[in-house]
Amino acid sequence: MPINIPNTLTLMRIMLIPVLVVFFYLPFKNHLVVAAVIFAVAAITDWFDGYLARRLGQMTAFGAFLDPVADKLMVVIALVLLVERHDTLLFTLAACVIIGREMVISALREWMAELGERTSVAVSYIGKVKTGFQMVAITALLAIDPARDENWMLALCYVVLYTAAVLTLWSMFIYLKAAWVIIKDMDNSM
Repeated sequence: MPINIPNTLTLMRIMLIPVLVVFFYLPFKNHLVVAAVIFAVAAITDWFDGYLARRLGQMTAFGAFLDPVADKLMVVIALVLLVERHDTLLFTLAACVIIGREMVISALREWMAELGERTSVAVSYIGKVKTGFQMVAITALLAIDPARDENWMLALCYVVLYTAAVLTLWSMFIYLKAAWVIIKDMDNSM
């Protein structure tokens, strides 16, 4: 395993996951704000490790594997924590859409890589926009206690999360459409 700055940041993001969970549940006054800061730091390192890997020429196979795993773990675990706290149908549906899409696209990328077509399902611009909305929504929602903070900020966070869920479906459609051409060609050649 090559140890470099980008890979260290990715590993740090994974190590922050149990810290996030612990602070989310610790019973002190600003525990939710601390949990949100931990998630925000992880979200920033997500962008920063990729930037540094490209900028410093430190891209590795280990980093290419671990970075998306770290991202998905952090988002999925944060959403699971939030579903417990924001236990409504719409919130749970949005979380299910985001988590489900991550599973579908991960499986699709793995399968396409086996076919030698990994670049056909490369990260799209809409996927990056979706990630931005998702990270902002999750960070803000981690800081808010819906039992005490029922206000315009909570409503705004829900709108941002629902927007992320819609963008999630849109980006999944784009990935599946790109893969469909290859799948169809393979089926026609069999």
